[in-house]
Amino acid sequence: MNVVLLSGGSGQRLWPLSNSIRSKQFIKMFSNEEGELESMLTRVYRQIMEADPGASVTIATSRKQVSVIKNQLGDKVHVCVEPKRRDTFPAICLAAAYLHDRQGVGEDSAVVVCPVDPYVEDSYFQALKELARMAEAGDANLSLLGIEPTYASEKYGYIIPASPDRVSRVSTFQEKPDAATAEQYIARGALWNGGVFAFRLGYLLRRAHELLSFTDYQDLYTRYGDLEKISFDYAVVEQEKEIQVLRYNGGWKDLGTWNTFTEAMAGNVLGRAVLNETCENTHVVNELNVPILCMGCKNLVVAASSDGILVSDKEQSSYIKPFVEQMEQQIMYAEKSWGSFTVLDVQEESLTIKIVLLPGHGLHYHSHDLRDEVWTVMSGTGRAVIDGAERTVKPGDVISMPAGCRHTVFADSELKLIEVQLGKDITVEDKHKHEL
Repeated sequence: MNVVLLSGGSGQRLWPLSNSIRSKQFIKMFSNEEGELESMLTRVYRQIMEADPGASVTIATSRKQVSVIKNQLGDKVHVCVEPKRRDTFPAICLAAAYLHDRQGVGEDSAVVVCPVDPYVEDSYFQALKELARMAEAGDANLSLLGIEPTYASEKYGYIIPASPDRVSRVSTFQEKPDAATAEQYIARGALWNGGVFAFRLGYLLRRAHELLSFTDYQDLYTRYGDLEKISFDYAVVEQEKEIQVLRYNGGWKDLGTWNTFTEAMAGNVLGRAVLNETCENTHVVNELNVPILCMGCKNLVVAASSDGILVSDKEQSSYIKPFVEQMEQQIMYAEKSWGSFTVLDVQEESLTIKIVLLPGHGLHYHSHDLRDEVWTVMSGTGRAVIDGAERTVKPGDVISMPAGCRHTVFADSELKLIEVQLGKDITVEDKHKHEL
């Protein structure tokens, strides 16, 4: 099975745990069978491989998310990078060209496209396998997964099947309605449109060439920034006549807000927090190394991270986005392909960061024009290279690097450093990469 996972998101609805780099699908909040925390990304990937150990997974995403994907999944998946955000139709076309030109997937092969962040039962992935078989059979150009609705939601579009059969032709599509109209749709047997569909690769490539006029993957990648922003539903799905839908009635949740996100938590507390006996329906997620005490709290979500603190009524938490958009603050935590960083302190002429390097990884060999840096090794072992000279590093070592000095560090075991940046103009732009 060829699976394309769409990984987007601006990281605002689950602030302060999410940001422009760390969208909701990367937050480690769910317990697996071993009791370890996993993210939506790692959970979905695990479920795919349990359903089909031979599956090939490609993640279509932006440049900002590549590092965290590599951090959580390593080289287990292929990554198709969008040069710029251009909505789901260009993203899927680019992924299709990538599968064909870079991975050698044949035009008769089935491809299943779905979001990276559904919170679902394992039966969902069995349905994806069935969807792939339907696409390979070629009875329709597009095969969709329709979610049996559990209430009259105003958040989803609706698929109206032509019959009540488990597999049916599609009669029509409806945009997100108000609650009363949603009730009418459901009475007609409507299904939620969960953004999951399958097709033969050749079909999608033909539609892509018709609508975008490109030669191959590299040509499309080069011209990508000039493409119109348009959704796959509007460009392809709603225009297609040969289309069928498979009903899915298993567990499915769209964890798009704090209110729905807390419903999937294993308990009421994640991190250091205490809720007294008078608290009701309150959840706390704490990434800070300080305790949180809640007393008499009802229907609240409390979330704390390096990026900020949220205290919200659960229903009101759905309306967080416009307030977060008004905030101006640098990203205080991010996972990278080599590890992670946490900003500990920001002063007018200094910045203090905790860096965690994974074993076998290192930073780019680089220099700065306008700032000095000092590393203090907290734990682990590794090797630092300072202006071409290599030295081993261990806990307690302090390494000073004046402006203009070329430097990097590699981790032999997990390596934790405190980096202090000193200068009057500390910016991310003041960095030059060099060959080592």
